[in-house]
Amino acid sequence: MPPSFAPAPPATRFATAHRVLHDAIAARAFPGCAYGVVADGRVVMEGALGAFTYAEPSMPVTPQTVYDVASLTKVAATTAAAMLLYQRGQLDLDTPVGDLLPGFIIGRPVGTFARHVKMRHLLAHNSGLPGYIEFFRTHGTAASVFRACLELPLAVPPGERSEYSDPGFILLGKALEVLVREPLANWVHREIHHPLSMHHTRTSPSLSQRLAIPPTESDTTFRHRIIQGEVQDENAYLLNGAAGHAGLFSTVPDLLRLAQAILAAAGHPSSPGDPSSLDPARIFEPSTIERFAERQAPEGSSRALGWDTPSAPPEVTSSGKHFSHRSIGHLGYSGCSLWIDLEAGVAVVLLTNRTWPDRQTQLIREVRPAFHDAIREAL
Repeated sequence: MPPSFAPAPPATRFATAHRVLHDAIAARAFPGCAYGVVADGRVVMEGALGAFTYAEPSMPVTPQTVYDVASLTKVAATTAAAMLLYQRGQLDLDTPVGDLLPGFIIGRPVGTFARHVKMRHLLAHNSGLPGYIEFFRTHGTAASVFRACLELPLAVPPGERSEYSDPGFILLGKALEVLVREPLANWVHREIHHPLSMHHTRTSPSLSQRLAIPPTESDTTFRHRIIQGEVQDENAYLLNGAAGHAGLFSTVPDLLRLAQAILAAAGHPSSPGDPSSLDPARIFEPSTIERFAERQAPEGSSRALGWDTPSAPPEVTSSGKHFSHRSIGHLGYSGCSLWIDLEAGVAVVLLTNRTWPDRQTQLIREVRPAFHDAIREAL
């Protein structure tokens, strides 16, 4: 039997999608979730199931619940900033990273691969930097973590291999800060999140806000406490709670507004006068969306600039089997996802804390494609 705090799926056209989430909670894929769908500029589905934890009683999740969205930071903050700066002519994608972050070059031998790494390589995860390093095991300050990122060896020339890289996005965030001359989180809030009315999206929630955010983990190895309302990613925690790769907290309605801003630029505007329509500010241009949605080298990589795209069959992709090749999206380690079909004009957000109470379960890998398939089939 499912836990008592997970209500039965409603009898709607999205009943199958609700059943997927209901069954996931019963199987302990995650204790609760918030979700939403935009189609043709309107919110056609929005809701929540479950609770913050598996304990009873536990605070119920609502559609407005704020979640640690983990690596959705890479697209909802860092890539979004890169898109807007590129659009304004302030970011040249072919700028060498060393021009903005000299420490990336200093100390390396002449002829090193690092001298050829450009901003677009960091965005495309093909810079040659490694995927993930537990800096927090050997470093104790933001400065030392940043220095360690700068000094990482590159295994291959840029553009030769695709490897999803957190250090690459840490460096990307720092490089963008050089361009905007202030903390990136502040710039993103003012230039992107505020204009889009993403009023509940933030980094480093205050102490008074933390209890209204589902916990991500009972940490027994690093911070030795329940992680609730503070970034779960340990490297981002050392980087003062906000970095290019992680640190953002957000809600389903806020992320749907970002998605609709992108869809509007791709030719899917809202419907004025419809109470369920989203009409966020027009901050992106069509050419920007097209440029950042293009798949990058090497051939066969699913990575665009900052965004991911659906993997080619027979590989199972988290977006399921109905999102077109003109789709962009991203996942978050905590159990969150955002997928946007630029062709169909559909966006789906799913937020969970699948890492509670620990990181063992991988059931989210089965839930995501099943949920997205059910949504697209209902539409």
